Amino acid sequence: MKILFLHQNFPGQFVHLAPALVKEGHDVHALVLKKEAPAEWFGVHIHTYQPAKGTAQGVHPWALDLETKIIRAESVFRKCLELKAQGFVPDVVVAHPGWGESLFIKDVWPTTKLGLYCELNYTEKGNDVGFDPEFANSDPGDSCRLRLKNVNNVMHFDVADSAISPTNFQADTYPWPFRGKIKVMHDGIDTKVIAPNELATYQLPSGQILSRSDEVITFANRNLEPYRGYHVFMRTLPKLLQDRPNAQVIIVGGDSVSYGKPPAGKTTWKQVFIDEVRSQIDDKDWARVHFVGHLAHSHFVSLLQVSRVHVYLTYPFVASWSLLEAMSVGCAIVGSDTDPVKEFIEHDKHGLITPFFDQEQLHNSIVKLLDDPDLRKRLGREARQKIQFYYDLHSICLPKLVRWVEFLSHVRS
Repeated sequence: MKILFLHQNFPGQFVHLAPALVKEGHDVHALVLKKEAPAEWFGVHIHTYQPAKGTAQGVHPWALDLETKIIRAESVFRKCLELKAQGFVPDVVVAHPGWGESLFIKDVWPTTKLGLYCELNYTEKGNDVGFDPEFANSDPGDSCRLRLKNVNNVMHFDVADSAISPTNFQADTYPWPFRGKIKVMHDGIDTKVIAPNELATYQLPSGQILSRSDEVITFANRNLEPYRGYHVFMRTLPKLLQDRPNAQVIIVGGDSVSYGKPPAGKTTWKQVFIDEVRSQIDDKDWARVHFVGHLAHSHFVSLLQVSRVHVYLTYPFVASWSLLEAMSVGCAIVGSDTDPVKEFIEHDKHGLITPFFDQEQLHNSIVKLLDDPDLRKRLGREARQKIQFYYDLHSICLPKLVRWVEFLSHVRS
């Protein structure tokens, strides 16, 4: 088959799938939002596009998101017309629709099958919206804005032939009847690479080397912000550091914003909560808190391999890959009692579950695991076995994804 991937930051979630399809003998292409890109990546032929214009001044703020998506969709439409004129007609297009790029694919190739990677449908209330009262949006029009944010998804519903979501939680955010088109298929975790290693070490920026013999507590976000419970974790530190004089706390994550700007006058969420707790922690204890920023993936895996307790908190939102990677490594995990986490972790079987906002219970759960090596070993073993059985990249997830793409060409419109 001829297969075209659409993802503004390709490969993104298709990092394993696209090369696997090349190995199956398919002619695989990708269209990316870049001025320049290599002509080929692991056998995938790369094409680029650029938006022809920017957003206009004076657009209603509720419509700004849709305008951005339409601009990208038109740019992809024009680029695909060029490819069509050159004789390129894909049997299947696989797209992440989140940026609107695939909106007009059927207008170029009406008989081409379109498969979507459905990451999230926004909710006007429930899930992440209004979950955290500390940062509640006071604008009653926010529900209107969110409903309009889903227009892109709604427009895709009519043209998609099939769809996948990585988790049940994500799939269930989509309304019926479109939910009926979505198959739950996770991207997969390479459990042979992301595995326990008793000899692992991790070097801090200071040069200090940590190993499995150290009391290491880890916390990781893409960016440090309330959506991922950064504020809750930081507020546990004064007591946790006092009670655990040998603990080293490693915090992974950037300073940027993924899900909401910090308060007016504040630079980053990271600094907001450092400022809040710093006066409660003496200098000697604060020296055991290490902000390491973004890590290369291999370094992040090494950090998980030396972690004695890994903390993962999130609003009811998309679960991070880091949670499953921590499970695959065999970490003893303390997770929040939110649905994305509970889909993977059953309390006292694969980890300990604690109420998202309960700092005292979070502290107690961390300490409980630090004090009980047998419990840590049992929970870590069960967590890894679950990932191996249900989410292993090569034996479970990737074969399913390849079959899904290959079957797409036979789906009746």
